[in-house]
Amino acid sequence: MSRQRFLSALAVVVTAYITLAASAQSTTLAATPPMGWNSWNHFAGKVNDADVRAAADALVSNGMRDAGYIYVNIDDTWQGQRDAQGVIHANSKFPDMKALADYVHSKGLKIGIYSSPGPQTCAHYAGSYQHEEQDAKTYAEWGIDYLKYDLCSFGQILKADAGDNRDKAFAMQKAAYEKMHQALVATGRPIVFSLCQYGWNNVWEWGRDVGGNLWRTTGDINDHYSRMAEIGFSQAGLARFAGPGHWNDPDMLEIGNGGMNENQYRQHMTLWVILAAPLLAGNDLSKMTPETLALLTNKEVIAVDQDPVGKQGDRVSAVGPSEIWAKPLSNGDKAVALFNRAETSAPIRLHLREVGFPDNAKLRDLWQGREVTAANGVYTVLVPPFGAVLLKVSR
Repeated sequence: MSRQRFLSALAVVVTAYITLAASAQSTTLAATPPMGWNSWNHFAGKVNDADVRAAADALVSNGMRDAGYIYVNIDDTWQGQRDAQGVIHANSKFPDMKALADYVHSKGLKIGIYSSPGPQTCAHYAGSYQHEEQDAKTYAEWGIDYLKYDLCSFGQILKADAGDNRDKAFAMQKAAYEKMHQALVATGRPIVFSLCQYGWNNVWEWGRDVGGNLWRTTGDINDHYSRMAEIGFSQAGLARFAGPGHWNDPDMLEIGNGGMNENQYRQHMTLWVILAAPLLAGNDLSKMTPETLALLTNKEVIAVDQDPVGKQGDRVSAVGPSEIWAKPLSNGDKAVALFNRAETSAPIRLHLREVGFPDNAKLRDLWQGREVTAANGVYTVLVPPFGAVLLKVSR
């Protein structure tokens, strides 16, 4: 066999191996929606090594780790300069990223990091453009378990190379995410791949194909009820695109950051678990009220999000400001959420047959932690302003 034929055959084998490895990872990584903490919503560009260590400590001491929050994710502004060989180094805020990862791992947690397929991140730090393989290798050497990959300045590349050709720009965007996915797989280290490109080009239709374990379906959330509700309730109709290893991501949790009241935060959490959304807390874990911690760590509520069937919920009905959503669970059960989007309390009536159950089905209020009873197949409850009730319905 000639050298050229041998190299061609070897390339085919390597490509097949990477494809098989990618397929295997897609079924084992993020089998349920990832849970953890992300630095951006509270710390933004001020995050440093000490903040991340403190977050890891808090997740352990306050019980969040045991409730399922295992990822400690560093968002933008960790990057320093590339050396002469092009290898990325962290900046002075993170003097030893490998040591930081080791510390997080020692707590029984996993660690995440952030980059962009463009030359710069959103905060104008170094992105991974033309350094994808190098960066993936560096992340693996550090011990990184999760990568959030934010489109940001890649738009400049699209404009320069594709102009007004939308089909070409779309193909380039997909190729950029696929390139990093293959680079991550080639490291041999399981790294959750989080696509952050704001739902453009209906990413839910192709995010899985480029190796995404989760993909943002919307623009950025903020700590205001109107924005949370706009994002969360707009997820109706996307359930069929989610499942084990690949999840729709309506962005991080704002619970505990102070911009909403307790009812609104309960609606936020209820909506996210019905959506089988990733649960990434974004608050200061060192300054939580007992109420915030209770919202984030209710085991029965989290179990809805983490149900192994891996089904996303969807809207059943909407009448004025009242909405009913349902999510299939294991053993034929369903989680049913009753949402009041009005500024005054409102009674909401759930007809059990509307969600596929007989009149004598069993009901449990998961936030209250108690059984409740329907009358003649109808359960009626007064839901507070901007509030939610979460039920588990069983035959």
